[in-house]
Amino acid sequence: MTTATTTVAVIDYGMGNLHSVAKALEHANAHAKILVTSDKQQIANADRVLLPGVGSMRDCMGEMERLDLIDTIKQAVATKPFLGICIGMQALMAHSAENDGVNCLNIIPGEVERFADNLSDPLCGTGTDNHLKIPHMGWNQVNQQIKHPLWKNIPQNQRFYFVHSYFVVPQSPEPVAGSTVYGHPVCVALAQDNVFATQFHPEKSADAGLQLFANFIDWDGTYNDDCCS
Repeated sequence: MTTATTTVAVIDYGMGNLHSVAKALEHANAHAKILVTSDKQQIANADRVLLPGVGSMRDCMGEMERLDLIDTIKQAVATKPFLGICIGMQALMAHSAENDGVNCLNIIPGEVERFADNLSDPLCGTGTDNHLKIPHMGWNQVNQQIKHPLWKNIPQNQRFYFVHSYFVVPQSPEPVAGSTVYGHPVCVALAQDNVFATQFHPEKSADAGLQLFANFIDWDGTYNDDCCS
């Protein structure tokens, strides 16, 4: 059971719903200490690190660089349980097509691509009624592609809340932890070693999102095929 000494650093680089993320984490586990911070030493000393994010990729990466947080984030990725959310997930990839192309953290090989403007729902036939709006906004089902501690007590095909115009395309299928369908199958959760990331917003996803946050706070950063059986 997580003790009061467990700390979660929510990285503050000016580009996330920091208040709502912090409040959701506190609600998920009242015993954990939640720090919203851009202080490199506090991030380095935390037991777990969360990288949130909203806005454009160029602005996000620019602020991380301006605050000299790139190496701190990469060190956290290498050493402790790490959770990325929305742009925080996309930033883990090698490159994003947003803003005419932006290099990202290059932690998980792959690209970030934009939904096509003519995206349509294949279940609705043809015509204007099947046109899907961009951004993808609202609730959608998430299919869990792997067993993982962060899916603990979350039903298969649970609905989570999304707001995004871009989506990740990993170089290989191994890190894909969850997917949804919006015109076509879309990767919306990634898992690699001690890193987990979601395109959806747990802080806006009611009980399922709180459960994912609780699972993250309790997670020791390891998983295998038998971890959740």
